[in-house]
Amino acid sequence: MNGLYSWLLLFGLVVLLLGLFTKWFQQRWYLTEPLTGVVLGALIGPAGLGLLSLSVAGDQTRLLQEVSRVTLAVADMGVALRLPSGYPLKNWRSLAVVLGLGMVLMMAVSGLLVWGLLGVSFWVAILIGATVASTDPIVATTIVTGDIAEKYVPARVRHFISAESGANDGAVYPLVLLPILVLTQPRGEVISRWLVNVIGWQIGGAVLLGAILGYGSSRLLTWTESVGIVEKGTFLAYTLALTFVVLGAARLLGVDGVLAVFVAGIAYRIGPGTKEPTEEAQMQQAMTKFFVLPAFVFVGLAIPWEAWLELGWRGLVLAVLILLLRRPPVIMGLSRWFRPLQTRKEQVFTAWFGPIGISTLFYAMLAERQTGLDSIWPVASLLLCASLVAHGLSATPFSRRMEGGRDGDPEAGNESENDDG
Repeated sequence: MNGLYSWLLLFGLVVLLLGLFTKWFQQRWYLTEPLTGVVLGALIGPAGLGLLSLSVAGDQTRLLQEVSRVTLAVADMGVALRLPSGYPLKNWRSLAVVLGLGMVLMMAVSGLLVWGLLGVSFWVAILIGATVASTDPIVATTIVTGDIAEKYVPARVRHFISAESGANDGAVYPLVLLPILVLTQPRGEVISRWLVNVIGWQIGGAVLLGAILGYGSSRLLTWTESVGIVEKGTFLAYTLALTFVVLGAARLLGVDGVLAVFVAGIAYRIGPGTKEPTEEAQMQQAMTKFFVLPAFVFVGLAIPWEAWLELGWRGLVLAVLILLLRRPPVIMGLSRWFRPLQTRKEQVFTAWFGPIGISTLFYAMLAERQTGLDSIWPVASLLLCASLVAHGLSATPFSRRMEGGRDGDPEAGNESENDDG
């Protein structure tokens, strides 16, 4: 029981202190909340002061997978509520390119670099590449929200990065499952299982479930407001409850819960009475902060220091090459199809800021549990931490360099003149 209260004390202090000093960290030290959380986790973990250890939790892999799943669900709902109503539908062509061809190319580049430098088997390398292919919505949120981002970064850029990061957590799922199936199933069954079970049921079912529950919840809330039977406190907690309802239903049905939650958030925003971001988004953002900060402390506690040392110089070279080649060349090469990005400066900013984060933790744990391989997390965690350092430290100075590219009118964030129509 004392262990439980030690964890509660730690997480409460993390949320309290980082919530109070976030702006100071960003302005004076260029530190984002995720990077600060990882540093704190490493400091108090087994390799630091030894105050806490994940070993007391038993199945560490399962614990990290479920913590990251819930964290991603809460964060993705927050992203969906923050976007202008119907944004993914209005910009579907741009998002289809970055979520389709873009992520496949990022997975391929990352996988080939892992294969060439570390000497692991081809499909294990592709699996690791898939775990780091997506843009993390949690780290991305710290980059595109807050006083600095809102002051310097155009709304159209912030919305595009947010929409991509929210959707690709679910969209990358089939890319991760494909190499897992290749490594664990008979070759003759891989394609059929992938198309029917993964694409057809887990992805298709998630989209359908999220759309029904999200839109239905919006209509239900509108009706209760119209007859005056909903209280203010219930209203503010509504979307958080919706997050857990969708996630729980998705897990019981065996569909992709993270994708279902994001779709539910988008469908909820399209529903009646939610045309502009409201207090639900603020409530969800506060709850996201509560879940997110401890999750990155978990990352710091789970860092495999000895495995990193075994990677040696190849690990360092891999981290640098992944940061430089995984996303920037892909986004710049496809930028002509990204209608919301109007200038070269906006394209470069978007190309650089595709951070690796909790989504990689989730998929790395999923991959290890499905394949039984213990070589995935050491590489994935190294790339995750390298991304947190590089993107965390560069967020504030890069955002300030966007000055002068602000939207010219208050409605610019709605993309009405730049959508894919």
